[in-house]
Amino acid sequence: MPTYLIRIVKWRENIMVENFEQELHSDLHQYLLSLGKVDERLPECPDVEEKWEQTARAYIPDGIREFVDYPSVSLGWMMYIGMAVAKMWDTEWEIYSKLDDLYAYMRQKRGFDCLDEYVRQEVLRLEGEEYAAAERLVGECAQRVYNALRRQGIEPGTKEAFNAYVACLHQLYLFGAAIQLNRMGYHMARM
Repeated sequence: MPTYLIRIVKWRENIMVENFEQELHSDLHQYLLSLGKVDERLPECPDVEEKWEQTARAYIPDGIREFVDYPSVSLGWMMYIGMAVAKMWDTEWEIYSKLDDLYAYMRQKRGFDCLDEYVRQEVLRLEGEEYAAAERLVGECAQRVYNALRRQGIEPGTKEAFNAYVACLHQLYLFGAAIQLNRMGYHMARM
């Protein structure tokens, strides 16, 4: 294939993934806004956002392995990670920010399979109905994202599929953080 055609194909793939990620963002934002879990204007937290790439690199091998049999878990656990990182930022960021791999730190506590329970119990300190409500919310968001991914009709195992999966994880991480920041009382307001 000529070089210019390769560039066009890559450009087209990038645009498709960017559009898909923007659609995910809009859908999740509207859904969470309707539930009162986020504000119209999402919070900005550069420290949490800066941890995304490092966290994703560490998470992706586990996430991809689980995706085939448990897609909602593979996606949803990233939302829990976003919540946990936001909580860590609010409590003892001077300690947590120095950890090389926040995902590995969380995973080693109870393993991948129980990451959700660890985050809800030990990091977020949720109990009773709040604990169950967080589980339902993350499950619904993960399922929405998975359904959106399936509607794309992307061939599994391709570079496009990988990039779309990463886009899904990115939005779930960011919205996990936004939900937690909102829960802790952080709101973006005009001054």
